Amino acid sequence: MSIIRHISVCGRVQGVGFRAFAEHEALKRHLGGWVRNCRNGTVEAVFTGEAAAVVDAIEACRQGPIGARVDALYERDGTGEDLKPRRPGDVFSVLATA
Repeated sequence: MSIIRHISVCGRVQGVGFRAFAEHEALKRHLGGWVRNCRNGTVEAVFTGEAAAVVDAIEACRQGPIGARVDALYERDGTGEDLKPRRPGDVFSVLATA
């Protein structure tokens, strides 16, 4: 079963390669979606694909890459609307700061 989940990650998550980490975790699990830094210092991402793979990617984001410190990760069900920022033709997009 395919799902969409939207997450926001708080802590030391910018300037540590978190977006590249999230992209790698998504692509190795064959997930779609996107990731971006937010001006408030968080990282926001949307993952879509098989439920177990999405859960695994989110769990990886709870740890983050070396150098990151995840203080909190908030998640909610996503919608097709949440996928709209993804660039056309991309499976998973690393987007500019919003």
